[in-house]
Amino acid sequence: MDHKSKLRQITLAAFIALGAVQGVYAQALPDSSASAGGGAGVVSQPGTTTALPATTQAGAAQTTALTPDEAKQSAAGNVAELQQMIHGADLAELRTTYNGSYGASLLFYGKEMTYYVALFQQKNFWRVIKTQDATRADMIYKDFVRQTMQLSDVEIRRTQLEAQKAFTERMIALSQDRANRLQADLDVARQQQSIVASQQQQSRAEASALAQQKAAAQDQLRAAQRQVRDLQRQLESGLPSH
Repeated sequence: MDHKSKLRQITLAAFIALGAVQGVYAQALPDSSASAGGGAGVVSQPGTTTALPATTQAGAAQTTALTPDEAKQSAAGNVAELQQMIHGADLAELRTTYNGSYGASLLFYGKEMTYYVALFQQKNFWRVIKTQDATRADMIYKDFVRQTMQLSDVEIRRTQLEAQKAFTERMIALSQDRANRLQADLDVARQQQSIVASQQQQSRAEASALAQQKAAAQDQLRAAQRQVRDLQRQLESGLPSH
């Protein structure tokens, strides 16, 4: 094979490879667009999509972007429409998730093959998206669920703190009641101790007085006994002997 034939083969292979690369790139573009429209946390292009309400939690994932049609429908009265349909037998509740007082629901209206995705608080609808795309409805529902988790964080924390505060106050009341009962017992003990001490002092004083009285009585007894002996001797000395 001469040099020119080899050059032609190399050039042809390069064109074939370039065409294959362009074909792959062209196929990848629609997939990338679909992924951008369906994945959470994707930043939308200006004028093409509208973001769902964002939460204030730091580091939270970005919300799914709504298409202009979804944004218009949501602003055009989907909340009122769903409120009218919610008690009907034709609307099926597919999924519902609660986080605190917040919740998200995925509902299906079979007569029109339409999905309603609702974000609500305390069973009051806040945001409603209407679509006939099942995949899109499920994606928005998951995003709403993620939002309820983020929104309920502060509420759940407040509930926990309220419970901790109530528990602490109850423990304080129990401790104070225990302290009051112990103080009452201590007061009774001190009062009884004072009574006993007073009784002891009185008893010691009485014992001391009795001891003095006893000593005086013994002195009197000894004196009387001496007098008896003296009188006995005098009497005996004055009598004649036998």
